[in-house]
Amino acid sequence: MHVPIEHHRRVIGILGGTLLALFILLIMSILGVGLFEQKKEFPTIEQYLKGEEVFIVEPKNETEEAVILPIQKVLFEYIEIVDGCGPYFNGECLNVRSGPGEEYPSVAKLRNGIVLKVGGKVERDGKAWYKIIFDEKIRYPERIYGDWYVSADYVRILLDEGEHNLVDQILNAGTKRIIVDRSEQTLYAYDGDELFMQESISTGIELTPTPRGTFTIFKKTPSRYMQGPIWGITDKYYDLPGVPWNLYFTYQGAVIHGTYWHENFGKPSSNGCVNLRPANAEKLYNWAELGTRVIVQD
Repeated sequence: MHVPIEHHRRVIGILGGTLLALFILLIMSILGVGLFEQKKEFPTIEQYLKGEEVFIVEPKNETEEAVILPIQKVLFEYIEIVDGCGPYFNGECLNVRSGPGEEYPSVAKLRNGIVLKVGGKVERDGKAWYKIIFDEKIRYPERIYGDWYVSADYVRILLDEGEHNLVDQILNAGTKRIIVDRSEQTLYAYDGDELFMQESISTGIELTPTPRGTFTIFKKTPSRYMQGPIWGITDKYYDLPGVPWNLYFTYQGAVIHGTYWHENFGKPSSNGCVNLRPANAEKLYNWAELGTRVIVQD
């Protein structure tokens, strides 16, 4: 049978178009693109809570659903541990949890006098938990395991303004001065001729002595994370979060601060800093100003 050439061309054109369409659909299928299907958009948790930071309580079994807890902003930045253990871990320490609840594992144990910075609060089952943040430079960050949450039942809220640092400005010494006597292991604080404080301290041991001389307080911060070893200074291992009430007086790291990990006041014990009992350190911190002179003598 004779087939007209026009019909033959029309059939070939239809077959070619069909094969092209099938090829395009195959490629779209491989790439996950639908011709008529609208792209599905799954809202994220951040979108759901308008960008709030949240904590997700994972379900314990298949019948439960995840619980989303917003991390609320707080009007203060620091807390002090007041119901933990003693300097040598005597008594019951306060457990830091990896989440806001007693069922979460303990990732650290805290002693009284520690001051920590707060990033927010989580309310759960009628209890408040504070999320702890470390926004400073940490020498050994691998020692911090996961998130830190602390129960509000065991802390004191501190209405402190946070770090003060006027390194690049001219400081006014005023009439206040602090005298650190290494031979007496005693700190004296004067405003003019008036004695404000006289307390036992611990200065640096023989290998890492507190430097002698006249210095100036150039930085204050209510909390810092102290870790060792420090190359060129000490090979001693230590890990001390939340060291409270820091008055920096040398750029090499000599600081007057509260000490919650020992009670050796009255004899040298430090790596070069000046150790005070936490309550005395807080009192001195609130009294001393940037520019206050620090005289270290024998």
